[in-house]
Amino acid sequence: MAELTHFDAKGDAHMVDVSDKDVTSRIAVAAGHIKMTAQTLEIIIKGRAKKGDVLGVARLAAIIGAKKTADLIPLCHPLPITKISVDLSPDPKLPGIRVEATVKTTGQTGVEMEALTAVSTACLTVYDMVKAVEKSMEIGGIHVVLKDGGKSERYEVK
Repeated sequence: MAELTHFDAKGDAHMVDVSDKDVTSRIAVAAGHIKMTAQTLEIIIKGRAKKGDVLGVARLAAIIGAKKTADLIPLCHPLPITKISVDLSPDPKLPGIRVEATVKTTGQTGVEMEALTAVSTACLTVYDMVKAVEKSMEIGGIHVVLKDGGKSERYEVK
């Protein structure tokens, strides 16, 4: 089993030293969803939410969330993000919105936390924008789908 890198020999939390790591292209993709009633989903799809364009605002919030990850997660390194894309897909079978975020950088550490934060922020924003209609929405399934770059091998959910 791999060691926990965010603790020193005494067991104290610390930011990992990545200064000796190579600068490489890195990518991470994360996914998740927010479940809701079919009626709430229809309000979103038809653009009838009182707060405005739910999916457009959630996409922008996800991008901001990814960029602010180091401000939110204490031991994350601030990274020069080179790309963020966010896909929000209505899914009547859920019913709800499926969210996928792709984050890229050229740096010394990966961007999984940024992709996960983007998905989380998008889901929270959807909740915020339609909570007046439905408070019982459920956010879940947030996970890393792909991580590549750096010296560790490619990780991908199949």
